[in-house]
Amino acid sequence: MRQRTLRTLGVAAIAVAGTVLALPQAVAAQPEGPIVAESAPNAVQDSFIVVLKDSAVARSEVSGRADDLAARYGGKKGFTYKAAFKGFSATMSKQQAKRLAADPSVAYVEQDRTVQVLADQLNPPSWGLDRVDQADLPLDSRYSYSTGASNVTAYVIDTGINYDHADFGGRATFGFDAFTDGRNGKDCQGHGTHVAGTVGGSTYGVAKQVKLKAVRVLNCSGGGSVSTEAAGVDWVTGNAVLPAVANMSLYTGVANEPSRVLDDAVRASIARGITYVVAAGNFNDDSCKYSPQRVTETINVMATARTDARASFSSYGTCSDLFAPGQDIVSASYSNNTGSATMSGTSMASPHVAGAAALYLADNPAKTPAEVQAAIIAQATPNKVTNPGANSANRLLRTGTGGVPGVSVTNPGNQSTALGGTANLTLSASGGTAPYTWSATGLPTGLSIGSSSGVVSGTATVAGTYNVTVTATAAAGGSGSTSFTWTVGSATCAPQTNGTDVAIRDNTTVTSTVVFSGCTGTASASSSVEVHIKHTYKGDLVVDLVAPDGSVYNLHNRAGGSADNIDQTYAVNLSSETRNGTWTLRVRDAATADVGSIDTWTLTL
Repeated sequence: MRQRTLRTLGVAAIAVAGTVLALPQAVAAQPEGPIVAESAPNAVQDSFIVVLKDSAVARSEVSGRADDLAARYGGKKGFTYKAAFKGFSATMSKQQAKRLAADPSVAYVEQDRTVQVLADQLNPPSWGLDRVDQADLPLDSRYSYSTGASNVTAYVIDTGINYDHADFGGRATFGFDAFTDGRNGKDCQGHGTHVAGTVGGSTYGVAKQVKLKAVRVLNCSGGGSVSTEAAGVDWVTGNAVLPAVANMSLYTGVANEPSRVLDDAVRASIARGITYVVAAGNFNDDSCKYSPQRVTETINVMATARTDARASFSSYGTCSDLFAPGQDIVSASYSNNTGSATMSGTSMASPHVAGAAALYLADNPAKTPAEVQAAIIAQATPNKVTNPGANSANRLLRTGTGGVPGVSVTNPGNQSTALGGTANLTLSASGGTAPYTWSATGLPTGLSIGSSSGVVSGTATVAGTYNVTVTATAAAGGSGSTSFTWTVGSATCAPQTNGTDVAIRDNTTVTSTVVFSGCTGTASASSSVEVHIKHTYKGDLVVDLVAPDGSVYNLHNRAGGSADNIDQTYAVNLSSETRNGTWTLRVRDAATADVGSIDTWTLTL
């Protein structure tokens, strides 16, 4: 793992006693390194999280190395982290922490900070379950589902769970407790039990037979720290039984003070195959300001009121994926084994989505977190939420026919066909029970879709830009849809965009494609590629455009150092290339420690 900040190498001076000493010898100062979030306003005094370089120590030796480093630099070891990342928490002075940060085996040290549950309020009765299984209002006074997801485990990273509540029927059990108060994950605050009830209660829950694990990282006051949250994520990473979903209805506490430790831990946990659902936040601001909300690999959930308006408190923005009911939600009580409580918050919205993810995994247990995220988003109902907030995805959770978002249609990207040109586009779907029955709305005049083949074909006869929605319905019920634009114009060819997110993991190469068809001639000498990639430390990345004939045009070659993200338009001479065919954006991550995703890209020929 590399250092993102160059550190001064120092050599300790050794004082040697002698019989003759002309002048006192100066002792070199011990080297110091930076501390991430050193000046955070919610800092926990004398508490730090130490992340070790991946190459510095074997996973089995982390505990011993932590003991050694804590003793060497004068600290007291707390949690040891082995699964999500290699490291430990420590109590020591800031000066000791800075010296520890300069140790060759340390990747970075982060200031520990207080965290808390997202604020909730008591309100009148619930309606959330009634809303999530239908596309439109009014509510129909029922919640339909076809599976209870008994083969899935949901990890509730929160204040614990009241195991004895009748709504859990013995399915809620102890997983992890970051505190030494002897509660063993049993809730004494209420937030975690309410969340668990919405995920998987037999009365209040979306996935009514899911196994629930209490991962207690917040205390009886609803407070904790980055180190306790990281300990919970680390435990889930090392102990989760797949298929699994984790819900995190919490945050790091202060806007624009995200936690690198927590972000890295959640990303590593997702890479192990665990789907993470997080609450967007209750601050009516940009969710990207917080951790782990800014981790794009999570499913980030905003909240709605019963009118399908964004809840006034709900955070929003580009880091959020969809909305779910979050105001006036009734669920299980921590203080009464048969009682209920009513709360509001994005904390109440995210467990609706965690339950929906469990339903999807029940029928599709081998799906990756990225595929689960794509399926949940694809099944959501578009353009239902009023006042969604700036740059928010206007999608409202829908569990689908039978309560299961079991069918996911692959988005082919925006299409273009010359006026009078022919089309031949094959759609694909996954999940549910094949074969699928295909239908489409908004196709260009002259085009149609084969109901059994999923192939769009025909001759485009009327120019214009068409908004197309394609739906695949599985043989056993359940359907999925995807939407894209189809431009019919002259043979100059309209620009093509692929806005489907593609996760970029350490030391891997990923691709995203667009297809040009019905065009004539070769591309322009002044073609352009507009690229938007979300990735910390963009100096890790090599980005190429690959033409249909395999020719490679390099766009970005590990430039930019520690700066984040690529948002740039590249001018490329493509005059030797035929327009028609599949063009590929290829991204290679050439180093460890930082990950991200292809957000969107557009090719203009």
